[in-house]
Amino acid sequence: MLRKHLRHPLIAGIAISLSFSISGHASEATSPDSTEASSDENAIQIQQELPLQDLRTFTEIFERIRSSYVEEVDDETLFNNAIKGMLNSLDPHSAYLQEEDFSDLQENTSGKFGGLGIEVGMENGLVRVITPIDDTPAERAGIRAGDLIVSLDGEAVMGLSLGDAVERMRGEPGTPITVEVRRKGEQELLSFTIERAEIKVASVRTEILDSNIGYVRLTQFQENTGNELKSALQKWKETTELNGLILDMRNNPGGVLQAAVGVVDTFISEGLIVYTEGRSPLSDVRYHASSDTLMPDIPIVVLVNGGSASASEIVAGALQDHGRAVIVGTRSFGKGSVQTVLPVSDTAAVKLTTARYFTPDGRSIQAQGIAPDIVVEQSEVTPNEQRYYKESDLPGHLENPDGENTSGTADASDDDTNKSDDLISRDFQLYEAHTLLRGVAILAPAAKKPAKSEQ
Repeated sequence: MLRKHLRHPLIAGIAISLSFSISGHASEATSPDSTEASSDENAIQIQQELPLQDLRTFTEIFERIRSSYVEEVDDETLFNNAIKGMLNSLDPHSAYLQEEDFSDLQENTSGKFGGLGIEVGMENGLVRVITPIDDTPAERAGIRAGDLIVSLDGEAVMGLSLGDAVERMRGEPGTPITVEVRRKGEQELLSFTIERAEIKVASVRTEILDSNIGYVRLTQFQENTGNELKSALQKWKETTELNGLILDMRNNPGGVLQAAVGVVDTFISEGLIVYTEGRSPLSDVRYHASSDTLMPDIPIVVLVNGGSASASEIVAGALQDHGRAVIVGTRSFGKGSVQTVLPVSDTAAVKLTTARYFTPDGRSIQAQGIAPDIVVEQSEVTPNEQRYYKESDLPGHLENPDGENTSGTADASDDDTNKSDDLISRDFQLYEAHTLLRGVAILAPAAKKPAKSEQ
C-alpha cells in the first residue's frame, strides 16, 4: 500500500524522511504581537524522528482525497490546507500566511494601506466609525465619528465580521466605494461615494485638553510608535507645562513588542518592563527600562477596554506594576502570547506562537487580561438640564465685594473648557480620566503649600 502512494513525488519526499532537520531564519518580526529577532540569532534547529505510521496515515488520506473527493483538488491546494490545519489547531494566533495575508500583515505594521481612512469598531452588527483620520478621503467626504455604516457598495454590513467589512473598504488607491451611514439626528440614511487613497496611519495622535492635560491616543503598536510618542511629548515638554497625561489604548489590538517596550520606557527610568518565556532558550528575553526617560514623573491615567490586547496590555501591566499610572476602564482582552514570523518563501510565512509574556511582577495576562484600578463602563456624558436658582438671581442681592466675576470659579463657557468639550462629551471613560487628572492637578499645588499655624 505504501509503495503505491510513494509514486507521487511530493508524498515520497515526506514519507521516506524518517528524520529531518528544519533550519529556518526568523525575519525581523512585522507581525502584530510579535518579537523582532535577527535572522542569525533566531535560526531554529530541530532534530526529531517522525513516526512512520503517522506518515503512512497522512499519505493514505492525501491519496483518498485526490482520487475520491467529489471535485478535483490540485496538490498545491491540498498541501496548503494541510499546513493551515496543522497551525490553526495549535492556538488562535498561529497561522500560515500566504501572499495576501503576508502582505496585509506587513501593511498593518508599516501603517500604509489603500483605503478610506477611518478607525472603526463593531456595534450591534453594524460598523461604527470611531473617528475619521485627519486629511483622508473619509474625513474630506464628511464621514463623522459616531456614524454607523450600514452598507458598502449596496451590500448590507449586517452579518459581516469587522475584518470582512474592513477588507471591503480597503482597496487600490483611486477606486471608488459607496458607503451608506446612519447618523444620529438624521431621519434618512446618508450616502457617500468615496475614492480610496493610500492611507498612512499615524499610530500616535495627540491633543491638549483643558487644564493642560495631554491626551495621547495609541491606535496600534507599529515599528515607529515609540519614537512618534517621544517626539510628540518632547514638543509638549518644550511648549506646555503639562498637569497630567491620558494614554488611551482602548481598542488597540497590539503590535510589535519592542514598540510597547519603547512606550513604557518613556515613563519609567528603571526596572523590568516585560519578560518572555518559551520552550526555546531564544524565547527567554527580559526587557528593562533605560535611565534616559523623557517623562518619569508626570501623572498618568491609562484607558483600556475589552479591545485592548497584547502590546497594549504589556504597557498597561508594566505601568500598573510600577505604580506609575492609574488604569481606568474595563478589563482588557487577555492575550498573553508572543508570535514570531518565520518566512518560508518570498510570499509566504508561518506566524508561530513562540512564548508567553509576563508583567514585571510576574503576572500572566493570558485569558485573564488587565483589571483596571478604577472600573468605568462606557456611556455618553449627558449633562442634567435642571435649573437651579442662585443667590445672584434674587432681586436686591448683596454684591460680592470682589466683583461679580471671581477668579478660580469654573464656568462651562471658559475658552479652555470649550477646547476639549466636544471630545470629552462624547466619551464618558475619557471624561472620568480627565476629571481624575484635574483633581490631581488641583491638589498638587495645595500639597506644596505650608500648613497654616494656629495663632
